[in-house]
Amino acid sequence: MRGCAGARTLARVTEAGPRLALFYASIFLAAGVQLPFWPVWLSSRALSAGEIGALLALGQWARVATNPLIGMLADRSGGHRLVPVLLGALCVAGYLSCIPAHGFLALLVPSLLVSCCASALFPLADAMALAAARAGALDYGRVRLWGTIAFIAATLLGGRLLTGRSADVVLYLMLATTLLVTGSASLLPRLEIARHAATSASWRSLLAFRHLVFLGAATLIQASHSVYYAFGTLYWQAIGIADSWIAALWSEGNVAEILIFFWGARLVRGCGPLGLLALGGGAGMLRWAVTPFASSVPELALVQPLHALTFGAAHLGAMNYLARHVPPAYGATAQTLYSATVGIGFGLASLLSGALYGAAGGKAYLAMAALAAASLALTAAVAISRNGPE
Repeated sequence: MRGCAGARTLARVTEAGPRLALFYASIFLAAGVQLPFWPVWLSSRALSAGEIGALLALGQWARVATNPLIGMLADRSGGHRLVPVLLGALCVAGYLSCIPAHGFLALLVPSLLVSCCASALFPLADAMALAAARAGALDYGRVRLWGTIAFIAATLLGGRLLTGRSADVVLYLMLATTLLVTGSASLLPRLEIARHAATSASWRSLLAFRHLVFLGAATLIQASHSVYYAFGTLYWQAIGIADSWIAALWSEGNVAEILIFFWGARLVRGCGPLGLLALGGGAGMLRWAVTPFASSVPELALVQPLHALTFGAAHLGAMNYLARHVPPAYGATAQTLYSATVGIGFGLASLLSGALYGAAGGKAYLAMAALAAASLALTAAVAISRNGPE
């Protein structure tokens, strides 16, 4: 009987890779429609630019507040499959309630519901994938890369479907993709993760000074992308780069990200989590210092592959650091706390970026180089505090 139970556990573990890859693909497919095209739909429902900005900002701060609570719920339950299914179903309900809604107040509650539930899916997926990787069931990077592939596909597909059609196509795509999220969540493997009760000791480990310094380092390198994400296209248009080349440059960065995820396990073994995080900080200093002075497509094409390090290597480093230093029973809590911290940092950096870009144009990237340098310094402090890199 014990042998049969072991065989069943092994079967569940070996199924984890494809099922988690499908889950990543589905949530990034939804994000690939929502991020670029949801404001278009909101505009079609009689929202002004200011109201759209307010709605998105409120969603950002709401998810910062609720994500750690959702992570605690997932850890307290002991199994992480039911929570993503529930979150997916709530997203579907939120988008359904948008169908008759017009105006800011009518869209406020469903927008906040969807924002909180959808954003929590990302760290929960990471928590499950890292738990499976720890058990030897999969290579985290090679599972995670399917999310990036799906995101690229969604942006391309969404743009084609929206051309010449009503903006309501966006809402129907969101309904379809969140239904896919819910379905893929129901197929997630049943990973055996010990339940825990919240204790002062557990919170002390997650809020220890060394851990907070790590969170600061990881947050700063991600926040250094704020000018790029918000104003990258506008800046390239302003210096005369054609839209077709702009799309190609964005795609180049995403392809570079996919490649580093594919080789992620080797990089983690060779560099260690903090080494990868430091690599991201160093590459960020170079990337953001060079970008404002790269004025042609060939020059920019040489810079864009650094996205593999500023985002990809830094993300792999952060995820593997959490996997090594946070007990599996607190995985979802740690992931959602990390997500909330990055969200706060990114929100503040976005406010700074808007002011800087308005005043200095492309030279705003130099401030992002400073954030990357600060991330590198904090990463070095974590390594020194642990008596050497790991």
